[in-house]
Amino acid sequence: MKKTVYFFLLLPLMILAQSNFDKGEKLFKEEKFDQAQLVFESILKTNPHDLKTIEYLGDIAGKDKSWDAAIGYYKKLKQLKPLEANYYYKYGGVLGMKAINGNKFKALGMIDEVRGSFEKAIALNPKHIEARWALIELYIQLPGIVGGSQSKAVKYSNELMKLSPVDGHLSKGHIDEYFKRYKLAEQNYKKAIAIGGSKMSYQKLANLYRNKMNDPEKARLVLEEYKNKRG
Repeated sequence: MKKTVYFFLLLPLMILAQSNFDKGEKLFKEEKFDQAQLVFESILKTNPHDLKTIEYLGDIAGKDKSWDAAIGYYKKLKQLKPLEANYYYKYGGVLGMKAINGNKFKALGMIDEVRGSFEKAIALNPKHIEARWALIELYIQLPGIVGGSQSKAVKYSNELMKLSPVDGHLSKGHIDEYFKRYKLAEQNYKKAIAIGGSKMSYQKLANLYRNKMNDPEKARLVLEEYKNKRG
């Protein structure tokens, strides 16, 4: 009997919490992040362990470039659910952004944790595509003296090729473009277009022509081809 009474006493609060969450989620999807933040913060006061609410607040903080706040939210998520790959990926991402935008000397001490977070995401979810992309970017951007490695970037690109041929060719093209092998990059982007025909593939090829190969006409034709295909 007591359980039934408690249920009916709590039911209005549960309905209100869900209603507020739906409101916050709608505001987030409409990119009204300041308003969404206020709603999610009010939910967190009454339900401090709600994973999705914490994640939304971390996402909002990241979009606002409030790296420390985002780090705090994602760190809490890792503690509450330590086997969720995506929390480690997001934590590594905002930690990396703090390193890039902060004190360069302090950044050196953060690299291992950034890399380890992405690796943990892959260990927990061997099919995690975004974490591999993040590691590719990390390895090509870092100087060799602090762990940068083209061969390691290629290793993760090869893994992407097995999981998603489109991502595989896009990542190989990205590596080639970074190291100024523009013809090879062009070939890989074209292969990605042939396989998937995604907007991203067309944009990458168009940007390569426009920004690296000094051929705006080819860039225009690529984007026109995508537009006609969507037509």
